[in-house]
Amino acid sequence: MKLAITIDVEEEGLFSGHYSRTPTVANIQDLDRLAFIPLEFGFPLTLLVAHPVAADQAACAVIRRWQDKGWAEIGGHLHPWNTPPLEELPYPDPVPSDRIPEPLLRRKFEALLDILRTKLEVQPRCFRMGRFDIGAQVLKLLPEYGFIVDSSFAPLRAVKNGPDHFLACRHPSWLPAETTGGRPLYEAPLTMQPLLDAAPKLVYRLAQALPAAPRSLLLQTFRTLAVVGVQPLWHPLVSMRRAVALHKRRGGEVLTMFLHSTEIWPGGSPAVPDAAAAQAICDKIRAFLRWLVTTHDIQGVTLGELAPLSHSRSSP
Repeated sequence: MKLAITIDVEEEGLFSGHYSRTPTVANIQDLDRLAFIPLEFGFPLTLLVAHPVAADQAACAVIRRWQDKGWAEIGGHLHPWNTPPLEELPYPDPVPSDRIPEPLLRRKFEALLDILRTKLEVQPRCFRMGRFDIGAQVLKLLPEYGFIVDSSFAPLRAVKNGPDHFLACRHPSWLPAETTGGRPLYEAPLTMQPLLDAAPKLVYRLAQALPAAPRSLLLQTFRTLAVVGVQPLWHPLVSMRRAVALHKRRGGEVLTMFLHSTEIWPGGSPAVPDAAAAQAICDKIRAFLRWLVTTHDIQGVTLGELAPLSHSRSSP
């Protein structure tokens, strides 16, 4: 199996529900807490960098060091609420991507790509949309702007007034050409597995017959009680291990892990209130990786490496 460890490298404050247009990015200085991953295990990371991070000189210095050491691939992470140009829209932030006028969304993509090229000297190949809010507009724009791999789908997850990926494919695959403007785009979803393989369709069908509030409650309860994954902030260690076993049994060849850069920074999220909690997350990741390399034949890859690997076996 392949393992892609992805980090949303972004500003502080999002877990408070506030979407600042002039955020701080002090958390990037703690990114080296994850240096044990390439040093101890030889696994590269995929750093998906948001505009405020690339605009900060000190944060860029940290990311360039990861590049120079060969520890990471740099990708793009679009936060429309603070990526220029900033225009007022008749909706509260975060505005769903499909409600952003296409010309404005294009200018935001161009601003993100420009700053990544200018400050980090990269042409990113991989991408994740902020809040996993990938819609029809973004899917068509990604290949046009040179992205070959997306990782914006979180299967078995439906957010009230947000993205619904509950029935999304749970294994990496080429997306249908009609959704990507006819250009190839490889999707590497977060690794999430139901305890019972047939349950999601049944639960989702039942949910659609319910009013909005109980529908949301049902889907969230199912995700909490009947879904496992390799996401260290979402699942306990035993569930992460169980997810690997189920994923492999169901034909999975790629594990995709994710966390936010703020989740290893003391106070960066409600789940990480202090330094001890941040260290506990790192210790959990280390324990999972130690178990993984001793029980499975595993190879670390970046997101950008997945599409060429797939393309060598089959065409889009």
